[in-house]
Amino acid sequence: MGVVYLAALLVTLGCMLLLDRRFRLFFWRDAIAASVVTLVGLAFFLVWDIAGIAGGIFFRGEGVIATGVLLAPELPLEEPVFLVFLVVCTMVIFTGAIRVLDALRRRAGRGGTP
Repeated sequence: MGVVYLAALLVTLGCMLLLDRRFRLFFWRDAIAASVVTLVGLAFFLVWDIAGIAGGIFFRGEGVIATGVLLAPELPLEEPVFLVFLVVCTMVIFTGAIRVLDALRRRAGRGGTP
């Protein structure tokens, strides 16, 4: 039962990557830029988490669905996986929204209804 959260994160991350692959939105559009954005986003949020932990704001919950493995005090193994999911999900949604809005603008420009 201790890997349920980690497994759920990995499955949902996989689903985001499948959407990305299908519509070529982020990694399948420009793998180098996507890798840089993902690593910078992960680093930013890890620094944020570490600052919150050091300030006594963030605490690790005692969940039976978590692995219990800590990378640092109050920093569970699942946290960086969640942060990568957060960055990838955000970028897939963002790039997908840009594509949809561009298509709507082109359609409206041709005299179609949006």
